[in-house]
Amino acid sequence: MDRRKFLRTAAVGTAGAAALAAPAVNAQSAKTITIVSTWPRDFPGLGLSAQRLAERIPIVSNGALRTEYFAAGERVGAFDVFDEVASGNSQAYIAADYYWTGKHPAWAYFTSVPFGMTTPEWNAWIKFAGGQELWDKLGAEFGLKALPCGATGAQAGGWFNKEINSPDDLQGLKMRIPGLGGNVMSKLGASTVSLPGSQIYENLVSGAIEATEWVGPYNDYFMKFYEAASYYYTAGMHEPGGGLAFGMNKSWWESLSEYEQAVITACCYEEHAAQPEEASALNGEYLQRLIDDHGVQARQFNDDVWDAFGMAAEEVFEETRDHSPLAAEINDQYQEKLREIAGWRAAAEVTYSNQRNRIFGLS
Repeated sequence: MDRRKFLRTAAVGTAGAAALAAPAVNAQSAKTITIVSTWPRDFPGLGLSAQRLAERIPIVSNGALRTEYFAAGERVGAFDVFDEVASGNSQAYIAADYYWTGKHPAWAYFTSVPFGMTTPEWNAWIKFAGGQELWDKLGAEFGLKALPCGATGAQAGGWFNKEINSPDDLQGLKMRIPGLGGNVMSKLGASTVSLPGSQIYENLVSGAIEATEWVGPYNDYFMKFYEAASYYYTAGMHEPGGGLAFGMNKSWWESLSEYEQAVITACCYEEHAAQPEEASALNGEYLQRLIDDHGVQARQFNDDVWDAFGMAAEEVFEETRDHSPLAAEINDQYQEKLREIAGWRAAAEVTYSNQRNRIFGLS
């Protein structure tokens, strides 16, 4: 490219950026976004991530957008945020969309599903392989528009008050596990419930539940689950990755200017990258703390248990497809893209990681 052509191209780019430049803002013209969350205030990991996002939007918008952030229970209950935003009482929620599978099972695909996409795979699907369009299609049925705003990476299998040595050990087990992962456990005989994070510890300590999944060592450490369940399974089938949602009232979203939408999108994407990076940096440290400081016994499910998970998951996916044409469309497109995206990752990144770990003793 010669110098004059480069300068012309650069000028077009600068003009485009100027079109989205921050407008002059005064107190009267600033818009306020009321955000409700499913996470407790100041909670390490999920809660702090949500608060970071709420604090970031006003900064990036140069004050054009203000935020009012309410943690779980401060404005509405943790599981009431969906209806709060769909009704227009608040403008946005921060949550895991698989909490809404009772409203439509396809919401699960926009957090995570058993044996599904890891966080990088899910990101690729959402941004470049049709996932966002399907998310928008599902959200429109409920008056919502969602963007990814966080992710945990592959989650731990969970906390148990006994060892799980065979699928039979799941029979009658009372476990907190939401989404389609909960459906898998139910098929294997567990009695499952979906509880907000703020209620898990008290139910585990009281014996109302005997097992729970949450996130991973960094997040789980502060929940003190080790006081009631000492067996910690370090890999699970239920939530291999995926993301969290900044769910907005669709009519409100569409009323925003292009600049305001761009700011919100950029801030959501920024936090969506930051949260799994933070978890990746800290999970190893906090797993060791759980083992060394609290006597936690780290375990892995054996192949018999994994195989039982897999057979149950196949049934769950078929039942999900049968719910509605939209559920079938989302499942089928998701599974197709999983094979494409994960196939290359298996051939390249997974092969590399396995060989690196073997040679240098990292696993």
